[in-house]
Amino acid sequence: MNEFGKFMEIACFTYWWQVITVYLLYMVPLSIWMRNFQWYDQYAYGLFCMGILEFGGYSLGTSIAFENNLIDKIFGIRNFSLAMTLFFGFYFPLGNWLVNHVHQLILKQKIS
Repeated sequence: MNEFGKFMEIACFTYWWQVITVYLLYMVPLSIWMRNFQWYDQYAYGLFCMGILEFGGYSLGTSIAFENNLIDKIFGIRNFSLAMTLFFGFYFPLGNWLVNHVHQLILKQKIS
C-alpha cells in the first residue's frame, strides 16, 4: 500500500522501515487478536486502532499526504485522516476472512 500510495500520489511513510512496523508489528498482531470477533466488531476495533495510527502518523510527520491528492479532491483536505481510517479499518475483517478462506481451501477446515 505504501508503494501504491506513492504511485498514486496519495500518501506515504517517511521511512521505508515503517512498512514493517505498521503492517507486521502493529496490524498483524491486532488482526490475530480480532480473528474470532464478528466482522463488524473487527471493523469497529480496526477503526479505533487505525484512527490512533493515522492521527499519530500525520500529526508526527511520520506519514505524509501529497498535496492535492485524490482523497483530498473527493472528500476535502480536512477529511483525509478520516477517509484513510475508514479504508484501513476494513483490513482487519477482510484480512481475517481471506486467511480463513485460504485455510479452508488448503486444509478443508475452518480456523477457530
